[in-house]
Amino acid sequence: MSFSAEVKEELSRSISTSRHCQLAELAAIISFFGKVEDDERADVRLCVQTENEAVIRKVFTLLKKTFNIEADIAFKEISEEYKNHTYTTLLSGRERVDKVLQAVKMYDNEGIRKALESGVSPLLIKNSCCKRAFLRGAFLCTGSMSDPEKSYHLEFVCSYEEQAFHLQSLIQSFQVEAKIVLRKRYYVVYLKEGSGIVDLLNIMEAHVSLMNFENYRIIKEMRNSINRKVNCETANITKTVNASSKQIEDILLIRDHYGFQNLPDNIREAAQIRLEHPDATLKELGQILEPPVGKSGMNHRLRKLSELADRLRS
Repeated sequence: MSFSAEVKEELSRSISTSRHCQLAELAAIISFFGKVEDDERADVRLCVQTENEAVIRKVFTLLKKTFNIEADIAFKEISEEYKNHTYTTLLSGRERVDKVLQAVKMYDNEGIRKALESGVSPLLIKNSCCKRAFLRGAFLCTGSMSDPEKSYHLEFVCSYEEQAFHLQSLIQSFQVEAKIVLRKRYYVVYLKEGSGIVDLLNIMEAHVSLMNFENYRIIKEMRNSINRKVNCETANITKTVNASSKQIEDILLIRDHYGFQNLPDNIREAAQIRLEHPDATLKELGQILEPPVGKSGMNHRLRKLSELADRLRS
């Protein structure tokens, strides 16, 4: 099971105790996946367009708890237009369908179509707890996450622009930054920062998934930290080795073409110490001298040798 599927499975088991929150989550599912159709008996039916069993289980539970309605599956069919989506009839009968649509503020002349395009009524999600419930339902329907071991990315795919802006505003009401991008004909609300994804998982009350995500983040950040330190150490060692090789080359040139006897005592001591300890750092070389000198003092003496070698070469 993917990490995204694990999050949805956890969210499908989370049921709010308050009726207003249950209505908000039900409204999210209906607004993203719902559809009202006429049937062959000149009646109406409320359908959900999804292949995700977690969504179907959740909406059945919400209908039972909120309206004490036993939802029944009249039929399932695969649409030719949407080959990956199953149409599941939740409710049949105008009276029952109207009762649900009125409760979730989607009952008007334009019916559910208007809610799909513009989002749910603000009255339904005016409380913070209801906003959390709505985001749970939205993620169940259109949300997805990348594997946190590879990258940090969470998104909601919306069919309508106004729907995407409404969802973005809802997320940002919790001080979490969300952006929108147009992908083909869909509007995608997305988060790419690990901290923002953690906050959103907490808002949706996916606490187990949040802890698992944090574990991935800790391991990944530790690995990156170790890699940075190793790269830094490797770069320092390479720099030291290259500098040492150049210094030894200069000192050998001076010894063979100028002579150590012509050097001042402190410069000659620095040259001899460098030849005897080719792998030592400047600080270590300075500690070997009697009396010891600091790193800058040792660097000054070796630079004098380098300048003399350059003059000899020219």
